[in-house]
This record gives sequence, structure tokens and C-alpha cells, in this order.
Amino acid sequence: MVFPSVAFRPIRLLAISLVLTLVAVAAAGALGHPMLGAFFGVGLLLGLLNALGVQRSVAAITADAHPLKKKMAMNSASRLLFITVVGLAVAYVFRPAGLGVLFGLALFQVLLVVATALPPSRSATTTPPTGSA
Repeated sequence: MVFPSVAFRPIRLLAISLVLTLVAVAAAGALGHPMLGAFFGVGLLLGLLNALGVQRSVAAITADAHPLKKKMAMNSASRLLFITVVGLAVAYVFRPAGLGVLFGLALFQVLLVVATALPPSRSATTTPPTGSA
């Protein structure tokens, strides 16, 4: 079984998540609910930790001579169960601001898909044109 290589850049996602958290805290703070923005950042962090867990588990499972789909499915299910329970628990215990965790988790998934689907920046790989000025 061959798994495609995915352009996963956790440092870039962390930087984007930090910026989004600062924006969320500022926006929510302006509306009188800064903790909503903070919990939003916690949701982004949980999403990033989940993505890192996926990367690590895929690397470990595909290192086997015969990777099993069942092993991958069980790993994914247990990780998603944990993330869901933590997210819902935080949302319930710290309601209403704790709902920001769920929004952060949801937005991180969109961010992950977009960041993975877009090609890397070409500014680092292209050379400036030579000749006319």
C-alpha cells in the first residue's frame, strides 16, 4: 500500500493559527468576550495536535512491510474520539465562551485542507529575471 506524500507544514500552520488566535482574541475582546477568542485558539491548537498525530501515525503504520487499514482506522477513530471528547468537555464546562474551541477545531480543518492543497510559495524557488531594468 502506497500513501501519497502530503505537503504538511506544521510550523506554517502554527504561525497562521497564532495570528488567527490574536485576531480572534482582539475581535472577541472588542465585543466584550475575550475568552471566546482564547478558546478559539485552544481549538486551533487541538486541531494542530491532531494533524501532527495523523502525520506521526501514518509514518509509523506505513513503515511496516504490510500496513493494515484496520490499524490506521483504529488509530484515527481513537484520536478523533479523544479530540471530540476534549472539545465538547471544554465547550460544556466553560460555556458559552468554551464553544470557541469547537469553532477553532472546525476552522483548523478548513485551514489544513487549504494549506495542504495550495502549492508552496514560489518566491523562494524562482529566480529574478535577468536582463532589462
